[in-house]
Amino acid sequence: MAELERLFPLDRLGAHAAEVVVEADAAECAALARRYAIPAVERLLCRFRLRRAAPGIVDADGELEARVVQTSVVTLKDVAQEVVEAFQVRFVPAGQESDDEDPNTPDEIPYEGTALDLGEAAAEQLALALDPYPREPGAALPGEDTDPAPGPFAALGRMRKG
Repeated sequence: MAELERLFPLDRLGAHAAEVVVEADAAECAALARRYAIPAVERLLCRFRLRRAAPGIVDADGELEARVVQTSVVTLKDVAQEVVEAFQVRFVPAGQESDDEDPNTPDEIPYEGTALDLGEAAAEQLALALDPYPREPGAALPGEDTDPAPGPFAALGRMRKG
């Protein structure tokens, strides 16, 4: 069984759009944290707006809101982060995915049967939104210059201040 399963029967999607909210409970958040090997997923809420694009094809756009705890790659301390992401996806029957590699087209999520798993779709959006290199605020790697390189007018700025 998936960490977060929310099946949406396709026959519930009529000619008009449907809005669906997926919210993970504490056990599902803990299972997602294990899946992504991070200290915690404290909250996950995902809103979907679904609409038929063609027979068997459903377009969705939505917003993901989450609070996660990741380990700083610099200090190795746990860092809480808010995640807010808008997204667009397209649900297509398995085996009918396109070969389109255009990064401007929505990601395709294959499905089987007569229902969409919006929980898994929300979990995948969280995975895409996680910071691959989380840092504690103000943390820098040894030898990393955190101050921007002085521009050509830096000397004039110092003269004006001083």
